[in-house]
Amino acid sequence: MAALGIATGGRNWFSALALGVTLLKCLLIPTYHSTDFEVHRNWLAITHSLPVSQWYYEATSEWTLDYPPFFAWFEYALSHIAKYFDQEMLNVHNLNYSSSRTLLFQRFSVILTDELFVYAVHECCKCIDGKKAGKELTEKPKFILSVLLLWNFGLLIVDHIHFQYNGFLFGLMLLSIARLFQKRYTEGAFLFAVLLHFKHIYLYVAPAYGIYLLRSYCFTANKPDGSVRWNSFSFVRLISLGLIVFLVSALSLGPFLALNQLPQVLSRLFPFKRGLCHAYWAPNFWALYNALDKVLSVIGLELKLLDPNKIPKASMTSGLVQQFQHTVLPSVTPMATLICTLMAILPSVFCLWFKPQGPRGFLRCLILCALSSFLFGWHVHEKAILLAVLPMSLLSVGKAGDASIFLILTTTGHYSLFPLLFTAPELPIKILLMLLFTIYSISSLKTLFRKEKPLFNWMETFYLLGLGPLEVFCEFVFPFTSWKLKYPFSPLLLTSVYCAVGITYAWFKLYVSVLTDPPVRKTKKQ
Repeated sequence: MAALGIATGGRNWFSALALGVTLLKCLLIPTYHSTDFEVHRNWLAITHSLPVSQWYYEATSEWTLDYPPFFAWFEYALSHIAKYFDQEMLNVHNLNYSSSRTLLFQRFSVILTDELFVYAVHECCKCIDGKKAGKELTEKPKFILSVLLLWNFGLLIVDHIHFQYNGFLFGLMLLSIARLFQKRYTEGAFLFAVLLHFKHIYLYVAPAYGIYLLRSYCFTANKPDGSVRWNSFSFVRLISLGLIVFLVSALSLGPFLALNQLPQVLSRLFPFKRGLCHAYWAPNFWALYNALDKVLSVIGLELKLLDPNKIPKASMTSGLVQQFQHTVLPSVTPMATLICTLMAILPSVFCLWFKPQGPRGFLRCLILCALSSFLFGWHVHEKAILLAVLPMSLLSVGKAGDASIFLILTTTGHYSLFPLLFTAPELPIKILLMLLFTIYSISSLKTLFRKEKPLFNWMETFYLLGLGPLEVFCEFVFPFTSWKLKYPFSPLLLTSVYCAVGITYAWFKLYVSVLTDPPVRKTKKQ
């Protein structure tokens, strides 16, 4: 903060924030890392030591390459730097290999590639309306947004403790969003097309991009009531967007198409043989559905309505396996989750077309697409909540209503990531970092919107405060009870279900806001 105070008089405060969080990331290098560390080490080895034709067939390790080709080439590029640190990490047969040099290389590769995220945050800050800016630097929306993004708790623990490259990927996404805000549509479309070929989870928000680009770029004018002028359609602009998508896709998938390996690549990217839920239930609708099934099965056993011998053992013991079999409620298929997801997304997409609200409307649609996919998707990872949390940060400094939704979503979503760090040394780290980020988020946004109504009602306040007792029970009470042996999955189930309620509430509240807000009524020419 001393450096920040020195920089207050100029524009160096952003550099101070970026430098501060970079130093924190360096301090987290020795902490626990998950199996994702070995996943990415194995991908370094695959792409470095094998020809391209074998990348998506190699299966020596269980952690096979299952990201799109651009990410494979990203690993390939990193591997040529990694060989100067420790050549042994690039041996495909060195399973679970981890040396001090390997650790340093992989940790620093995440930290350095985060520079794209830092640049993207800087560009996003240029798109923020400064009308609510206070006299103090710390009360300015751009400063608050910078802290909310650069120091995001979820991104810190997922990338720099758990281990992944989300900062680099979210940098691409935020930069594409910034370009759309700046009306640099082809650049935004290009960046998003590239992003899809780095990690296909971003397909969740593709409908928002597609409709917004069609509505705002291919149609060049609106009527005074906000509806589209159909005679303003530009076929040339549509062709240019199509050409961008085609060329990026050709560059990514072309080599594998030439090798007749496209079906193999797609089978790795979309493994529908996995179960409905990930190993730890992501806090979504299916977590509530699974929990209800468990409650009904317990009641059925107590009332002797169910035969214990016919109940799948996995569903009543661990409760956290990938292939979850429902006992009372109907089992869920991938097609059912797809239908639910599409039904949840469609209203937001229709609003984006029929009730245009400019870039802000696009951003809200993007977040709803991300949340709908998170809530109703197949085999959703808990980390996917960041796909909604980070873009929501941009909205949080614009309107009090959005700030309220952001705080509920972020606090609940971040707490749902706690089970990722289950080792004792990381317990005080995750609690302290979460508390600091949450306290700052609430206090700064309350200050920013101090002239408006309170950000939380009594019910929301009560719910958020309930996360405290939940953490105390899961970490400090449950381990010393007899339930630990009989119901070892209980803390994870409670965390998942409790957080699912908050995330679902935030999704519903944002949807109500989108559906009730009026369209922007002005003629627009581009």
